[in-house]
Amino acid sequence: MTERHHHAVYVISVFAELAGVHPQTLRNYERSGLLRPQRTTGGSRRFSDADLAALRRIQELTNEGVNLEGVKRIMRLEAQLDEAKDQLAQSASAARTSVEETHRQYRRDLVPVQNTIALFIDAQRRARGGA
Repeated sequence: MTERHHHAVYVISVFAELAGVHPQTLRNYERSGLLRPQRTTGGSRRFSDADLAALRRIQELTNEGVNLEGVKRIMRLEAQLDEAKDQLAQSASAARTSVEETHRQYRRDLVPVQNTIALFIDAQRRARGGA
């Protein structure tokens, strides 16, 4: 996600209006650990677009009948899954790079078959004492 996506700009009243919820609902979600708005030096809450995306997910799950503890667990598992997917993608990329490097190394180390046969025949002739 972009830096801008996590840039906290919305005060609680604007954020609540954007989300269509009461500011107290946002405070409750923060208290339960579902939202983590940034704080100004004066202690005011500031919400970001990432917080808005999280709130939309909370609303989606609660509308499906999931309680707040369930929402918290689901969102934690989704975050872990996203992290695992990122790690898997990085590992797959590193593996591809390693395989490509190995193939490049093979190309440098391999001797063409025609040259190999000639070298082998020359070595046999020398071993027999021939020309």
